[in-house]
Amino acid sequence: MIKRTYQFLSDYSNRAEIALTPKDAYRLEREGKRAIFLGMENGYPLGTNIKAVQSFYDQGIRYITLTHTKNNQLGDSSTDKQQQWRGLSPFGKAVVHEMNRLGIMVDISHVHDDTFWDVIHLTKAPIIASHSSARKLRDTPRNLDDNMLRAIKANGGVVQLCLLGDYIKAIAQNPERGAALALLADKRAAWLQGKLNQDEVTDLLKKLQAINDQYPEIKPTLSDAIAHLDHMVAVMGIDHVGIGSDFDGGGGLSGIEDVSQMPNITQELLARGYTPDDIRKIWGGNLMRVFDQVLKVAKQMQLDS
Repeated sequence: MIKRTYQFLSDYSNRAEIALTPKDAYRLEREGKRAIFLGMENGYPLGTNIKAVQSFYDQGIRYITLTHTKNNQLGDSSTDKQQQWRGLSPFGKAVVHEMNRLGIMVDISHVHDDTFWDVIHLTKAPIIASHSSARKLRDTPRNLDDNMLRAIKANGGVVQLCLLGDYIKAIAQNPERGAALALLADKRAAWLQGKLNQDEVTDLLKKLQAINDQYPEIKPTLSDAIAHLDHMVAVMGIDHVGIGSDFDGGGGLSGIEDVSQMPNITQELLARGYTPDDIRKIWGGNLMRVFDQVLKVAKQMQLDS
């Protein structure tokens, strides 16, 4: 995927480039280009060799989501059936230290609560939650409770709102939709495990689309999502929140179905009384501040070593 991204950007170098620092991003903005940051959602590709962190850094990776939906060799996930490590693994702790040393942002979205607290106690740099919402409004392990939000504020980090309906509001669905999806449960599991060939994936996607057409999902609204942002601002302050979307992971709500409707978020924020300066912070300013601080910590660690 990294190679494909570089090739794509080579073909369209007049429109977009890889950014490695906030300074790069602001320069590209001035040049009228899109800035592309590379991240890794799930630290599994690191294997068990700490040198892999440097290798991916050299390829442009600037944040790593430590786990995804299952436990891995770095630590426990919030959505696996049972814990393996009771937080970070010994290797996971070494990875967090190495990420701090290199200037890679540590992303705690998807991690188990125990993993989260291990990161908070270990990291020397501010952390991010690239796409997480508030557990107070939607009680699910994928969201962050108020103590976790306060800890990220104290750490100097940022939490970016997830726009996936399951993490915003519980809404009863058409039973016929649930029954139709249940018939495809095994196929969907095999797909997520990478066990389907391309023809099988295409067939599955067609069937899922047919279900969506016949029994449309009842989605939370943009207003429901911004209520999470309001809550996080109340707990953490305006300097520690952002927008994370998760469109490629199934996100999309009524009023914000895809990236083309992102301006609707700004309109909703203005309607709720957020100032232009607040909105600049939410739309990336806070994340860039954290990234700058992560780079400063890395520089100091390298000087001290």
